[in-house]
Amino acid sequence: MVSPQGDSNSYGALPDVNWSPAEKRIARRAFALALRRELEMVVRETKRRAEKNREPADLWDLELYLTKRRQQIDREFDYRSSVSILVFGNLIRQGKLREEELRSLSDDKLDSIRRYADFQFSLSSKQET
Repeated sequence: MVSPQGDSNSYGALPDVNWSPAEKRIARRAFALALRRELEMVVRETKRRAEKNREPADLWDLELYLTKRRQQIDREFDYRSSVSILVFGNLIRQGKLREEELRSLSDDKLDSIRRYADFQFSLSSKQET
């Protein structure tokens, strides 16, 4: 599982953004909420897949699914403050977090998160065409 310190190195480090103690609490709560939702979805999907297992070899497919999901989650959920803007932007773009759940952050941080989410959305839209 992803630690609050962020064991993943999926994002390049950005210049440090100053987070007030109140903003750190808001960010930690929002991060934990999005991670909990994601893990609950993995648990539901794992149970669904496990119920369909008929052969012993099916266990290895389940293990592969869990390994891939853990790797994906470790890449997406990085709690380092130097990449928080990017992480929150991605989580919002993917629908894993709502902007309202970050509403008490400073306007400049919210603007940066919005810009990054919009930028990522426009990149993914261009790749699909």
